[in-house]
Amino acid sequence: MVAFGIEQCGTTVSDLRRARAAEAQAIAVFQRAAYERNRTILGVEPIPLQADYPKILCDYEVWLHESEGSLASVLILEPRAHDLLIWSVATAPEARGRGLGNRLLAAAEARARELGKGVIRLYTGELLVDNVAWYQRRGYVIERVEAMSDRRIVHMKKTVEGE
Repeated sequence: MVAFGIEQCGTTVSDLRRARAAEAQAIAVFQRAAYERNRTILGVEPIPLQADYPKILCDYEVWLHESEGSLASVLILEPRAHDLLIWSVATAPEARGRGLGNRLLAAAEARARELGKGVIRLYTGELLVDNVAWYQRRGYVIERVEAMSDRRIVHMKKTVEGE
């Protein structure tokens, strides 16, 4: 079942469906593979790998994109009072470079508009400089850097125009 598609220049750029509770374990396994590179760079466990995925599925919107019968990307969103938080954008390692991350960000923007949110926020590790630069190229700006006991997190935001 397609939950929503984003039309861009007359073609659908993302077809996502809402995850089901029974998929929590498969999503956790997928996230572990998707975030492996970040673990190596950060030297600590990425925040999305510390999550309780059955709880994530209850508390957040978890959107899945499948390709050729397998999970290709996962988008986890947290609608909040004044914004939409992108909690996780994850792509299968073998699917990187195919534009799925761009499609997930476009889907998040469409969802923000649908929810009437004018701002999208996200965060990423400061050491993940390629991620920070990638988000900046897509219009996200750094709001602040948060020092935690084991890492520094870059908080970013983007204003979403209404349609």
